[in-house]
Amino acid sequence: MEILTKTYLNELTYQIVGAAIEVHKTLGPGLLESVYHKCLKHEFAIRQLLFLSEHIVPVNYKGLDMEADLRCDFVIENSIVVELKAIDAIAPVHEAQLLTYMKLLELPKGILINFNCANLFKEGQKTYVNEYFRNLPES
Repeated sequence: MEILTKTYLNELTYQIVGAAIEVHKTLGPGLLESVYHKCLKHEFAIRQLLFLSEHIVPVNYKGLDMEADLRCDFVIENSIVVELKAIDAIAPVHEAQLLTYMKLLELPKGILINFNCANLFKEGQKTYVNEYFRNLPES
């Protein structure tokens, strides 16, 4: 595994978004999130990215591990959380969900991808970072 740096995570982000763009370019908008999820798993495999699909997000409440059955769509290279949507518009609750997954998994970066848009690059994806990212070396 690569040493986590901002440069590495930015390059990895480029690969992840590229895979999502390929899926969106091939299928277009209007399908169920589960269809995009399956196709994106295939694209990640083609790009030889290590990923966990529907990864369980642990919840520790006051020292007690809770069985909350939270699942994020993907964890890529044990570094970036990817959450997929196929909805009319991203709402603040979706952003909060991703940021919470990043915090609970202690991962520095997250990408929210909405396949229900005309241009995934311009309007269908947004990247988020947290304090873990800010504390990483540049390269």
